Parts: sequence; C-alpha cells; structure tokens
Amino acid sequence: MRWSRAFIFTLKETPKDAVTASHKYLLRGGYIKQVGAGIYYLTPLGKRVLDKIQKIIREEMDRAGAQEVLLPYVVPYELWEETGRGKKYGKELLRFKDRKDKPFVLSPTNEEAVVDLVRGVVKSYKQLPLHLYQINLKFRDEARPRFGLLRGREFIMKDGYSFHKDYSDLEREFQLMEKTYRQIFTRMGLEFRVVQADSGAIGGTGSREFMVLAENGEDTLAICTNCDYAANLEVATRQHKPPRENPVKTEEIEEVYTPGVTKIDEVAQFIGVDPYFTIKAVAKKAIYEDGREVIVIFFLRGTDELEETKGKNSIGALELVDATPEELEKAGLVPGFIGPFGLPSSIRYVLDDDLRGATEMVAGANKKDYHIKGAGLLDANLLGNLTFYRDIAQVKEGDLCPKCGAPLKLTKGIEVGHIFKLGTAYSEKMNATFLDEDGKAKPFIMGCYGIGVSRLIGASVEQNHDERGIVWTPQLAPYLVDILISDIKKPLQRERGEELYHQLQTAGIETILDDRKERFGVKITDFELLGFPFCVIVGRDIDKGVVEFRDRRTGEKLKLPIEKVVEELKERLESGIEKGRG
Repeated sequence: MRWSRAFIFTLKETPKDAVTASHKYLLRGGYIKQVGAGIYYLTPLGKRVLDKIQKIIREEMDRAGAQEVLLPYVVPYELWEETGRGKKYGKELLRFKDRKDKPFVLSPTNEEAVVDLVRGVVKSYKQLPLHLYQINLKFRDEARPRFGLLRGREFIMKDGYSFHKDYSDLEREFQLMEKTYRQIFTRMGLEFRVVQADSGAIGGTGSREFMVLAENGEDTLAICTNCDYAANLEVATRQHKPPRENPVKTEEIEEVYTPGVTKIDEVAQFIGVDPYFTIKAVAKKAIYEDGREVIVIFFLRGTDELEETKGKNSIGALELVDATPEELEKAGLVPGFIGPFGLPSSIRYVLDDDLRGATEMVAGANKKDYHIKGAGLLDANLLGNLTFYRDIAQVKEGDLCPKCGAPLKLTKGIEVGHIFKLGTAYSEKMNATFLDEDGKAKPFIMGCYGIGVSRLIGASVEQNHDERGIVWTPQLAPYLVDILISDIKKPLQRERGEELYHQLQTAGIETILDDRKERFGVKITDFELLGFPFCVIVGRDIDKGVVEFRDRRTGEKLKLPIEKVVEELKERLESGIEKGRG
C-alpha cells in the first residue's frame, strides 16, 4: 500500500475523553473513529488488525473441530423469555419492537439462538458432540462505555457453543478449548494468564478467563509467585494461616462504652487491640431474581474486605447494593455497632471462613455506642442457629496460595476470553433434547466459549506501547514494514524505495511505502505512532547503496546494504512469529 493513496489520518492531540493508552493511540493513529457513545468506525488499518485476529481464531477453532456458523444479530425476544434471561439481563439488553409490534433484542450473547438452531435438528446421541461458533457483532447497552474498544457498546465477538451427551465429553471439550485458546493468544504474541473466574450472567460452572496482562486492566488478578495458580480477584481464595493469639486477654465477655466510635481502626485504637481481632460488619441489601430485597450482614476480620461477588454468590443473590442507615434501623439494626452476637432473629448474615473458631474478638454489641470485647465464635448459642461460614473475603497481596502456600501477588489484566461449562442450564429451559443410547430423551449438556475479538485490538495495544505510540506484535501489525522515503523529491531515493517496495511485496512481506510529500520528522513520528514493527529509511546514504533499518520494539538502528533488507526482515519475522507460536 502506498501511504499517499491510503485512507490514513493521524491526530497530534489526544481527545479529552481518552484516558487509556489503547484509546489514545488507536484514535490518534486513525485506527478507529468514534461515531457514538461506545460505538466506533474501524478504518482500513484497524480492519487489517481485526482480520489478522480473526484469521488466527478461525484457524485454531477449525483445527479443534468446531464449525463456523452465523447467528442473527437481531433475535426474537421470545427466545430470551424461554430461559428467563430477558428480565435477568437488565438494561444492558437492548429491546425493541418491529413494525408489527413484535419484540426483539440486539444480541449481547447467543446461547438462546444457538439452542434454537440445534433443537429439533440434532435428535440422537449419534450426532454428538457438536461445536458451533461464530464471529459476529454484539451489542450491550453499557451504562458507562469507556476505554475505547475495551468497553464499548457495539463490539465483535467470537462465541462458540458445544453440545454433548454427557459431562465427561463436555470436560474433554472444555480442556480442548482451554488448550486451543492458549494457542490462539500465544500465536498473537500476547502475554496472558488463564485464571479461575465467576460465570456471571451467563451462568454455568468451571469458568476460566483468559487475561492479557496490562497495567490499565479493569480486572485484578491474584497470581502465585511460585506455582501456576491464578484467579480473578472475584473468586480468588487463600490458604488460611493458623489464627494468631490475641495478647489482650479478657476474663469474660464484656460490653465496652464506645461513644461515636464506628470505624474499625477507631474501635481497635479505642479498645487497644490489633484490628485483626475485630469483627467488621458489612451491611448490604441483597436483590433476588424474583424481586425480593433482603438485608444481609457480612462479617469479616477487621483486616479484610468483602469481595462482593463472593458475597452475592454465598447467598444466591442477583445483586448486592449498599443498605441505607434508614433501612438498617427499620430492620432493627444499629448502624455502626452491628455485631454477630444478639442479632435480631430475622436478619440473615454470613461469616467469613477466617473467623471460624476465632477467640478474644471485638465486635459491635447491636446497641448504640457499645462494642463487645472478648467474644468467641465457638459458641453456637451466642450466634444462633442460622449461622453459616463462607469464603467471602477479598484476597490481599501476600496472602498464601491455596495450592502451594507461597505468597500471592496482585496484578492487572484485561479479559479477552472466557470459557464455561453450561451443563443443561439452557437446554432444559428451552426443551432441547436428544435420544440417548437407551432411547430416552435427555437435555443437551452444553459448553460456552467466548473471545472478545475487537477488544483484542485494544488489549494488544495496552500491553504493547510506549510513550511514542503503539508497538504491534508482528502477528497483529497491519503492515510489517514501513519503507520511509526521506525526501520524495530526490529521484534516487524515490527509485530505490520503489524497487525495495516491490521486492518486499514479491517476498510476501506486508509493506507500506511512505511516499508522501512530508517532512522526515512527520513521517518518522507517524511510523512510531502507528506501531509498524520495522522501518526502512531510504535517505542520503542511498547513493552508497545503504539504508537505515529500525526495529520499533527494541529501538535498534543499523545501517544495511539495501540488497540485505529482505533477508534481514525474513530472519526477524520468522524468529518473532515462531516465538508467538510457542
């Protein structure tokens, strides 16, 4: 491609609403252009990157035995009513009616559609297993679209769905997909981790997320410093250390007057104990699928924080929101002084696993301006009969790995892939069955496998950039080489640049020829901003048969005879792409 004919535009200034590196550089480099909140045009440069991502995905999915389909972007709402997700999905699901007043949705995900495609067609276990996937548009009406392609409303996704006769075959496919996804992201040249995760609105079990490591990632990951354990903070667990012994002993449980003292650090200081020996009460209002709203109190050590996804899952709630002081008082609670001892019998509560058997604790007395000192969590009579323990605490840096006991570290990641074991969650509700070996009708056992295709463009930039712009991996770069003619007015530079351009094209190396009538500084700045892996500068040394070769990632600069350029590029590209293949 000749730059002078290409639809390429760059911006000197960063748009005000762009805060992440990928959003800034993709806009400035003209890879994308915003058309609405969370909706973007993809320019020819952006489309080339997208095509490379899709090509890798298709090759690996086809190799794994999956078959590509194309499901509707617009789906009848009645399918979502069959599974009950129409209401559960909330406002992110965009609903509308056609001219005949029939309701439809713009697909954010396609479990219902693919089940409808298969049911009544696949009738026997002999037709299983079956794995169908697509690469298609999706729409989620995000309340706060941000970060460019990382959290848009319209996006391109690869979603796949497998159908099985039993769970053992689902497990086989799940393991195959984890292996396939690892190969996909490795081939893209990305640094990533496979982590345990929560299934979220899609449901199911056995959830795994594929996270591209990046400083601006929205997700926090707990990663072991010794073994391969990795989990999203939403589900990360820790190995419990033996409980410490409180040096402050109490002969018997006593109430302590603590006027206006409600925060954990203040309580610990007032009574003279380590916050580790205090019990924190986190009051929430749990919202359930049937519309019920219930006040729930979560109790943890004063040194821990509630992980809300764990808390929500521990009681089977759809959502947790903060309870207001007025709501707590109406429920018979005393805000700021809530403790697990002597709670009203109507209040539901959960204690964190780390409080099992804890002694010499300080907790709210459920009485204004009072705390209890010296309490233990061994006496069921104190706690009542509704007590149950769950892992609800958020893992901290330095907590111990549940697998090997080594310290955990926290890092940031961007979710680019997610795989689930759906089981019969959708097939049962939609009456999608097959006949087994005994001739009995059984619901399909299903798996679900997603990749954020357009999101991968942004995630790759988040991981691969510097202060000057994007640094594409060779596997995803729109062009591998930028031939930069330093002064287009010099005939020899122009002629040798043209000759090299044709040589590289003949060699199958994707090349862009910067033949613009621009200053050298503008051209080199654009090369760095757009992030092509290599640049060959045809400049003043061309009369000696020499060009300058630049490696965008390493910053390396070297002088090369022009006849050695093709050989040099082939060696570097082969080395880089082989590394990407693992």
